[in-house]
Amino acid sequence: MEVIFLRSFLTDIKKLNDKKLKLKIKEFIIELENSQTLEDVGNIKKMKGFSTAFRWRTGDYRLGFYKNENSIELSRFLKRSDIYKVFPK
Repeated sequence: MEVIFLRSFLTDIKKLNDKKLKLKIKEFIIELENSQTLEDVGNIKKMKGFSTAFRWRTGDYRLGFYKNENSIELSRFLKRSDIYKVFPK
């Protein structure tokens, strides 16, 4: 699948200092690009009330993204306590 990075996602990533966490994100993105369906990737849940919004969990952080027909738009990467205030919209 094609992965698209939204400006808000890139801003969230720039604020991170944890190299291990950045490596996990990189591995997740590679896994997304190589997979045919979201079921092939672990720790993903659909957001209730939204048809295209999903989240990926890693530790205390969540990555919010939207799945379109042939692409995935990575939207936000924030701590659990913050992400649900801004994602999904």
